[in-house]
Order: sequence, then C-alpha cells, then structure tokens
Amino acid sequence: MRGAALGLVGLVLLAGASLLVGAADLWRGELDAGLVLAVSRLPRTCAALLAGAGLALAGVVIQQTVQNRLVEPGLTGTPEAAMIGLLAVTLIAPGAALLIKMGVAAVSALAGTAGFFLLARHVPRRDPMLLPLVGLIYAGILGATALWIAWSTDLVQFIGIWQTGEFSGVLRGRYELLWLIAGLAVALYLLADRITILGLGEDYARSLGLDYRATVLAGLAIVALSVAVVVVTVGAMPFVGLVVPNIVSRIRGDNLRRNLPVVAMLGGGFVLGADLIGRIVRWPYEIPAATVFAIVGAAIFLWLLNAPRARAHG
Repeated sequence: MRGAALGLVGLVLLAGASLLVGAADLWRGELDAGLVLAVSRLPRTCAALLAGAGLALAGVVIQQTVQNRLVEPGLTGTPEAAMIGLLAVTLIAPGAALLIKMGVAAVSALAGTAGFFLLARHVPRRDPMLLPLVGLIYAGILGATALWIAWSTDLVQFIGIWQTGEFSGVLRGRYELLWLIAGLAVALYLLADRITILGLGEDYARSLGLDYRATVLAGLAIVALSVAVVVVTVGAMPFVGLVVPNIVSRIRGDNLRRNLPVVAMLGGGFVLGADLIGRIVRWPYEIPAATVFAIVGAAIFLWLLNAPRARAHG
C-alpha cells in the first residue's frame, strides 16, 4: 500500500508538471492560461495517462494468454493490423467519422492479434525467446503489407503518423476516444481471475472449468480495442506493454487482480514522463514520446533480462 501511495503521489506530480510545461509561456499574461490548460495541456496529460495505461494492461493480457513474458502488443502484429484497417477505411470512406475509423481499426487489430495467437499455438515453448522472434517477423510482414498499400495509394505520410506515438496534436475534442480505455480496464479487472487461469495453459484451464475459447476472445478483444484506440488517437508506442507488466510482476509478484491498478498507473506515468521529457529536451521543439520511451524502454528491458525476480506475494 505504501508503494502504491508513493506511486500515486509521483503520478500527481508528473501530471502537475505536464500542465505547466509547454512551448507557450502561461505566466507572461500574453495568452489565456485557462484556455490553454483546458484545450491543450489537460487533454494532453489525460491522453498520455490513458494511452500508457491501456498499452500496459494490453501487455498483461497478451503475456498471460500466450504464457510468455517477453511478448507485448507490438510483437503480435496488433498495431500493424490496426494500421491496415485504418488504411482501408481511409481509402474506402475518407470522410468517415473517427468512431467508425476506430471501429474498423479495432476489428482489423483483433484479426491480426488472433492470427498471432493461432501462430503461437504451433511455436515450441522450450525457448522463451522463440515466440517473440516469431512475433517480430509476423509484425514485420503486416507492417510491410501496410507500407506497400500506403505506397501504392500515396498514403505513406499516414503510416508515419500512426507509427510514431506523440501527443503534440492532442486537443480537446480529439482525444476523448481514449476514455474507452477506462471502461476496458474495469472489464479487465472483472476478468482478472480468468485471465490468470489462462496463464496456466489450456489443458489446466479447461480442467478447472474455464470456458477457454470465450476467455481468450474476451482478452484479445480488450487488447485489440485498447491498441486500436491508441493508434487512431496518438500513434503506436513501443515497449510499454512489455516493460511495465514485467516490472510490476518482479516487484509485487503475480497476483494479477492486485497488480492491475499498479500496472495501469505505472504505464500511464511512464508514457506521461516520456512525453514530458520530449517537451523539455529541445524546448520549445518536441521529441515524440514514442522515441523517448523506445530508448528508455530498451534500457529497462535489458535490465529486466538480468535482474533477479521477486518472490510472488498473495
């Protein structure tokens, strides 16, 4: 409880810094500070917190589903599949509402994630590094397909936007879809025990009376929708779904229901921190949060490979 309380305090401090830091100087009186906060700074802060929480929770689900802690949504082809869906709806109905684009991206992401899951069932589990490598190849194939479609239709610039998660364009009225992640987090909390049983393997789960197929579909739907709404709104973010669940698991053990709030909080804090660093390093210019977190996340991942694992609690 004490660690969670400290984490919450840190998150509040990060959010406060996010509201104060930006290219516009709110203290000179040249701008309407209240308007800037309401239209830009507050939506941007909320978007970073929600995107980080959604990707971290999606990482928990996919790791439990495939029983491999080295897998994350970025290694399952989910973002690339969402981009293919976005390209399709952009070509067929370029004037479609954002909600329709998100729905198509979610369906496409679900299909891509299901394809990885079916592929994972045929990958030997003796070497934990094999499945992430297969996922990397699978995601590369989907990414190449998306790039070929974009190149053929002169939409390469859209791929570049969707591949790089950044929050400079987030404004009031352009990020609200991310609040769907809060609802998905509640749904995941209700399914936490079933998702935990998935991590024991299909045979064991069925022996405990779990409806394995329905639970897997529910978990994959949460992953697909979370990733799709993030890609549509701010773009893809690497490593979040990989490092955050592993950090929490190593520190607090494997009680999934107890860990979910911490995973969401830490994921949101990491992404908001990366966005804040991106605003400061080259002020008044910005570095995309995805670029910052890719560097930091890679370093954290290398540390995780060698750090001792904590004893499970509760």
